[in-house]
Amino acid sequence: MSSAEPEHEHREEEEAAGADDEDTGAQVAPIVRLEEVAVTTGEENEDAVLDLKAKLYRFDKEGNQWKERGAGTVKLLKHKETGKVRLVMRQSKTLKICANHLVIPTMTVQEHAGNEKSCVWHAADFADGELKDEFFCIRFASLENCKTFMETFQEVAESQTKKEENVDASNAAGLLEKLSVEDKKPEEKSEEKTEEKVKEDDVKEEKPSDNAEKKEEAASA
Repeated sequence: MSSAEPEHEHREEEEAAGADDEDTGAQVAPIVRLEEVAVTTGEENEDAVLDLKAKLYRFDKEGNQWKERGAGTVKLLKHKETGKVRLVMRQSKTLKICANHLVIPTMTVQEHAGNEKSCVWHAADFADGELKDEFFCIRFASLENCKTFMETFQEVAESQTKKEENVDASNAAGLLEKLSVEDKKPEEKSEEKTEEKVKEDDVKEEKPSDNAEKKEEAASA
């Protein structure tokens, strides 16, 4: 009798456990509803001219040494409307901006002495929210990537030079055209007045001759 009681209790425990595992079909709504949030990076109106992984350093003048800014992806982004190109680099994990500056015609990039996979350049950088004159050094995993970066960087700088020259030329042409239309030379104005005066004198001379002819016809009649 006593041996049967544990078996009976064991069966009741198994049945209770099975009842707990059964799917009741009930749906429980989440307590907190999360909505999708649009995240903007500021790069929506730009096209990537270059996209490479690298490690960035900046030169600390006070400490007279190179300090690491972060490892991540460096990009050259061209604006769809203005055509201006900027260099942007973010850290791979935190996405914090390491470098953010325009590529202007006066910039030049050079190979870093003693390391073929690195190159250096000066820039007025805005990564920290204010313009700072920075001396950057960037190091790539391969020599090929470093050459690609340097060549593309230099091509962009030269293209910005040509663009500024074309803008200056078009502005100068527009100014000259405006001057030619609105501000004529004094000699041209005086010549136009002389021609108008000659025409008026010719008209005055024609009128007396017409009257004389009419008087002669009346006398003969």
